Amino acid sequence: MSMILHIFNPEHDLALAANMSNFTPPLAGRALRSELSFLPALWASENDAVLVDDVEAAYSEYSAFKKKAGIQRHNPMFVTKKDVAKLSIDKIEPWGWDLTIRNMLLRCGVESCLVPTTDEIAVIRQLSHRKTAATVLDQISLSGTIGQSFCCLSVDEIMQKFTNHHRMVLKAPWSSTGRGVRVATCPMNDALVGWATHVIQSQGSIMVEPYYPHVIDFAMEFYSDGKGNVEYLGLSLFDTINGAYSGNILSSESNKKATLINYISEDLLDSVREKLVDITSSLYNDKYRGPFGIDMMIVEDSEENSQQMFLLHPCVEINLRRTMGHVALCLPVMEDKRLAITGKPHSFHLCLK
Repeated sequence: MSMILHIFNPEHDLALAANMSNFTPPLAGRALRSELSFLPALWASENDAVLVDDVEAAYSEYSAFKKKAGIQRHNPMFVTKKDVAKLSIDKIEPWGWDLTIRNMLLRCGVESCLVPTTDEIAVIRQLSHRKTAATVLDQISLSGTIGQSFCCLSVDEIMQKFTNHHRMVLKAPWSSTGRGVRVATCPMNDALVGWATHVIQSQGSIMVEPYYPHVIDFAMEFYSDGKGNVEYLGLSLFDTINGAYSGNILSSESNKKATLINYISEDLLDSVREKLVDITSSLYNDKYRGPFGIDMMIVEDSEENSQQMFLLHPCVEINLRRTMGHVALCLPVMEDKRLAITGKPHSFHLCLK
């Protein structure tokens, strides 16, 4: 019977940015990984294993969350790094693949055939660059959509983008959960120029987008089999605070869709989904196997004479990894409830609000 080893490595986006085999995430990132290492138990099969720092604590946290959520699920096997080499693992599924998690697994004694090669991870890293989302966005030419994104190599290039837009959003090519994102107006202050210069020097470029007055943040969640097939899994409606993720709405697919079609047509939503499946099926063929999510937003139409009040930005971000939207889809429908990660910088909890 096959066994999958699941790993929650929420520092994945930071590890992609660092592009190092021995990257050490900030203390808060290490605390998040440690406190919520049980998270994959919510989708792991009974015969699978979940890598955690502390087995006893993981069982306790998982049991407590199951009770709160009213989940009747089996307990997968929780294991620590010293146990990994003893397992008969057939597949490994981390939150996301990067050089750091690859190196950690090899040090734990897993067979090299179970992890991507460094070249394969380089491809995943390149596909995770925010300019990939810009490329996908350019391929979605549907009436009722909006969105532009530019890859800039210098501060001078950034300033040129202010010609048609007073307010812009600057994004580091690789960053996590709202970090690495700044809203800018012209002229940019010295602090923002310094930050942008540092991003360009450390990551090679910076993404620049017009600021869109959004009314709803949401995502579509998918799975790529790496063989040219992409499956749509469901909608993810989530809240943000200052651009950072703050929680997922636990509602039925029909209710989530009903919320969105108060602003845009169901036909547009379905057309975008079909277009994205087609684009990503080709994009990830022979390059990426695993879950991914595409962030979107409904935007207030700023055209004075337009009869349409709202537009859809169909590709704000592509998260080439598992997301909290995928986690929410694993849970039972609980209307008016939100799944959130809460806590202080060095102590985190998965909760229902």
